[in-house]
Amino acid sequence: MEKIVLPQIENYNNIEVYLANGGFESAKKALSQTPDEIIDQVKKSGLRGRGGAAFSTGLKWSFMPKTSDKPKYLCINGDESEPGSFKDRQVFEDNPFQLIEGAIISCYAIGAKVAYLYIRGEYHKWIKLMQDAIDTAYDKGFLGEKMKETFGNSFSCELYLHKGAGAYICGEESSLMNSIEGYRGYPRVKPPFPAQKGLWGCPTTINNVETIANVPPIISKGWEWFSKIGAEKHPGTILFGISGHVNKPGVYELPSGTLLTELIYDIAGGVPGNKKIKCVIPGGSSMPPLRGDQLEGIRMDAESLKLAGSAIGTGGVMVMDEDTNLLKVLLRIAHFYHHESCGQCTPCREGTGWLEKTLHRLDEGNGSSADLDLLISVANNIEGNTICALGDAAAWPVKFMIQRFREEFEKYVNPSITISVPNKVHSMRNTAVPLAKIIK
Repeated sequence: MEKIVLPQIENYNNIEVYLANGGFESAKKALSQTPDEIIDQVKKSGLRGRGGAAFSTGLKWSFMPKTSDKPKYLCINGDESEPGSFKDRQVFEDNPFQLIEGAIISCYAIGAKVAYLYIRGEYHKWIKLMQDAIDTAYDKGFLGEKMKETFGNSFSCELYLHKGAGAYICGEESSLMNSIEGYRGYPRVKPPFPAQKGLWGCPTTINNVETIANVPPIISKGWEWFSKIGAEKHPGTILFGISGHVNKPGVYELPSGTLLTELIYDIAGGVPGNKKIKCVIPGGSSMPPLRGDQLEGIRMDAESLKLAGSAIGTGGVMVMDEDTNLLKVLLRIAHFYHHESCGQCTPCREGTGWLEKTLHRLDEGNGSSADLDLLISVANNIEGNTICALGDAAAWPVKFMIQRFREEFEKYVNPSITISVPNKVHSMRNTAVPLAKIIK
């Protein structure tokens, strides 16, 4: 299968090798067309965002105003902080110039003169690699004022690398913009959306690293070619970062719609000791987990995973074998989201703490069966009630892990301990329901 984002070409991260294999020809082709033509091609290709939401990239670009008296910006999200997600760094390392070329085409399409590549601060190695690549691109005339001479077009743009400070919340698009502006990484209330009011109040488009790296091949080979790869409604390839109990963990580029069992057993070498699989989280730690006995026939694309009761997320597949202590796993995940909550919203700030404390109680043998209902109740009261999606990311693994593996968690219940059943009001999803209707 042809690799789109990570071509198997030796030393492809070298500018000379990249140029010898058609590098920056897509940008040259794109700049000979109109921005609307570029957006139309990306829209028809069916490219969907690879950062988690799987939203149509071309449609997102079309939200940018055609005319504006303010500057427009592109932000490329390489924060990649979620446990189980580690694929963007592979682009930084193996194919930095395709990402830069994608940034040029994207800027041209949306009318931006400046792009920011946001990379988490802990990625020291990849920050250096990308900064070196950006400097090389400037030296060769593929960025900045020299672009006019290189491409024979009046368009030019700047690309800046911005280092984050290592906060998960800064992977959320509005927090990312606050971070670039120099403020604390608090999410913003939407609307207005970034295309209306983004960086410094100006129209802004935010895309994931892998998404942008897909753009040059779409321009060079055509949207028809791209749209025929993989799943019909979620075409192209996806970088799957598979980890946990597999013999060959790593990042694999495969067509969307690949069978989950094929990814685990054929590509990642199966489970050590041929043990059975207890649980799989298919798209990073925030996505609803799947039971190991329900994996047959599940395909790795947005639509298929939605039908299976989960989501594609970032494509970070976490595999857990039959000996895995799911309480320990869930406790670790809950600790992460509690630690990373920015604290702006009460349901997230307080709720993530309650989730972790209650799981600790179970882990220490001091929990009752009612604690399992309490956990679901707290998760329900976080979900959908926060400014950004971090609340959902904290709630989903707890809620669905307990619902789908309740028998696992019952093992940790101390039968000699009883606590009151969670308050009926708090167990309701919609707390706005009048109390008189709930308590009868």
